[in-house]
Amino acid sequence: MVPNTLFIGQQLYFLPACSSTNSEAQQLLIKNEATEGCTVVTAQQTAGRGQRGNTWEAEPGKNITLSVVLSPKFLAVKHQFYLNMAVSLAVLDLLHEFGAKQAQVKWPNDLFFQDRKLGGILIENAINSLTLQHSIVGIGLNVNQLQFGYTTATSLAKILGNSLDLEKVTLRLLELLEKRYLELRNGKTAKLKYEYLQSLYRYQEEHFFSVDNKLVKGQILGVGEDGRLAVEVNGEVRYFAFKEISYVI
Repeated sequence: MVPNTLFIGQQLYFLPACSSTNSEAQQLLIKNEATEGCTVVTAQQTAGRGQRGNTWEAEPGKNITLSVVLSPKFLAVKHQFYLNMAVSLAVLDLLHEFGAKQAQVKWPNDLFFQDRKLGGILIENAINSLTLQHSIVGIGLNVNQLQFGYTTATSLAKILGNSLDLEKVTLRLLELLEKRYLELRNGKTAKLKYEYLQSLYRYQEEHFFSVDNKLVKGQILGVGEDGRLAVEVNGEVRYFAFKEISYVI
């Protein structure tokens, strides 16, 4: 089966197992075998990568693990976080559609449901001068897994109380991803940013964060075009890059 899309998932590779779908997609690009929308899906990822070297572990055959090749040459390097917003919203659209109505985006690259992690996104960009040459969008989403090695994870099946057709969910994700990507390509960045902020975990709420190994109370005010998180701490608005601030949950 293929998704009802113009290009995302029309060239689709299914691998029973691989080390990393992002790495497999990268190899297809190197060999000039990947058209835009080329998608690599696996049932078992043995060395999945998360943001900044973290690992992503998933039970084989139970979850979505895929990577999509995109060519966002229309997007300036300084605006590359808009791609993250579009992808995050696409996964959120899927979660809401399948019944996880309270799912949110947790900056910079996670999907959360009531303080528990549902999925993660890893986007690797290749830059050509001032614009993006290509991007490999990796998505991991907990769908039918019920047992986790850590208490901060959950899945759609745990939330809904029943398992889902994994192929159906995967195809729908690709359709929603294309919809959001086309919004980005058509310049609807203000719409994407507004929806992203409305869906942002702990947005405009006072919570504790860890900054430089110190506990601080702050309020998320927004996200800059460069992807930095704007947080008001002690009456001062500060901007944090990845790993410079962490949530206390």
